[in-house]
Amino acid sequence: MSMKDKIAVIGAGCTMFSENFGLDYSDMMVESSGEALEEAGLSGRDIQAAWLGTAFPDAGVWKGRSGMDLAQSLGIFDIPITRVSNYCATGGDAFRNACYCLLSGEADVVMALGVEKLRDRAPQESLVKMMVENGHPIMQKGFTAAGTFAVTATRHMHEYGTKAEHLGQISVKNHKHAVNNPKAQYRTEVTLDQVMKSPMVAWPLTVLMSCPTTDGSACLIMCRAEDAKKYNKDHVLLKGHGFSVSTGWDLPFYDPRHHFTSYRATEVASRKAYKDAGVTDPRKELDMCEVHDCFASVELLTYEDLGLCKRGEGGKLVEEGATAAGGEIPVNLSGGLLSCGHPVGATGLRMLYEITRQLQGKAGKRQVPDARLGLAHNIGGPGAVSSVTILGAR
Repeated sequence: MSMKDKIAVIGAGCTMFSENFGLDYSDMMVESSGEALEEAGLSGRDIQAAWLGTAFPDAGVWKGRSGMDLAQSLGIFDIPITRVSNYCATGGDAFRNACYCLLSGEADVVMALGVEKLRDRAPQESLVKMMVENGHPIMQKGFTAAGTFAVTATRHMHEYGTKAEHLGQISVKNHKHAVNNPKAQYRTEVTLDQVMKSPMVAWPLTVLMSCPTTDGSACLIMCRAEDAKKYNKDHVLLKGHGFSVSTGWDLPFYDPRHHFTSYRATEVASRKAYKDAGVTDPRKELDMCEVHDCFASVELLTYEDLGLCKRGEGGKLVEEGATAAGGEIPVNLSGGLLSCGHPVGATGLRMLYEITRQLQGKAGKRQVPDARLGLAHNIGGPGAVSSVTILGAR
């Protein structure tokens, strides 16, 4: 089912993504939802169904195991609230489910809220330790996100001559973009030399090519498009959405057909989103993209998976400056995950918040002139699950 022009985003909110030691899990939900509700001209009592995106409820704060945590924090009871967890695509999945609820006619106003509290714990209680202890008894031993994405980086370098400096330039670009985003965790420019000489994590990925661990929350409120003007005349419309789970934890590493230079989940999800939105040439038709740069190599491969350039030409796109502010197809004007950080359950909705503000002309110094169409992309697991959403100005 196509959702083109059937769903409107009437409110968007986002906390600062940072080490929010002064805010607990509930505080961040209240802040992000408060901004979204105020924009929509609504109160919590007007929400008829909600989806709570938290990927790791056991990561030290013991919150987000069910919709009860959202109900209690916002004081909205007696409505269906569903907790969503789908690794890094959690926020996009929460949004997707909320939209289908509207299309079913079950509710008239819905909320998708993502939140993650990852900083209130000792380094010894890291996500790596949690995955090793609680994940697959074989596949998760020795598994790290950096190691997984370094494999795709080195294969791309081998196949296409991509250089580590291309990845470094992506980090430089995104950190420069973040200077103009007051909600980003890091708002300081870095040089290519600083990126390349920062500590090595998993070759060729250095610290400054890797996203930080972060706290944050983001929220969107939606209704059916025909009702949007009752709430917010400055709404934006859903143009296309695709979601795919294309592999499992172990399959990419044992599948002889997998060439480690792309993420099938992104390719599948983007084809669906483009078909819905009527996009045939994304590089020319999209005004900006927010893509999942948990590591700089992921952004580079995503250029190709989204069809912004041909296979193997991601490095060339970086060299041309096409994805920088003012370029042909600017990517991660918010600063991306590399600068904003990655509170997993909230990231996808934070991206949609950014695209919404761009389409409303409210992105401040990072604004794309006359923005009409924007894309948000998430990928999770070992490139297993992906969400691609296209929003457009009304």
